[in-house]
Amino acid sequence: MKRKQFSEEQIFGILKEAEAGAVVTELCRKHGLSSATYYAWKAKFGGLEVSDAKRLRALEEENGRLKRLLADTMLDNAGLKDLLSKKWWRPPQSGRRSRISRRRWG
Repeated sequence: MKRKQFSEEQIFGILKEAEAGAVVTELCRKHGLSSATYYAWKAKFGGLEVSDAKRLRALEEENGRLKRLLADTMLDNAGLKDLLSKKWWRPPQSGRRSRISRRRWG
């Protein structure tokens, strides 16, 4: 996985420069990023401050952790349902003897 080149503070700085009136193509060339990256950042971090972005990151991590816990719980639940759906004992046959026991006992 590629290492991040820009920190969140740097991303916010670049976005602030663009809001201040800098031309996006020149700004991208100056910082060495593509215009697609700039617009992706703008879509993700457009109206946020640095503290909001850190909170968003923490919430995303917590959401991922909770999703993993839910998946583990659902897997355990499916295993238990599968285990409980099997027949473990056979009910006794009421008043019927097997063919072999009839022969023996006449």
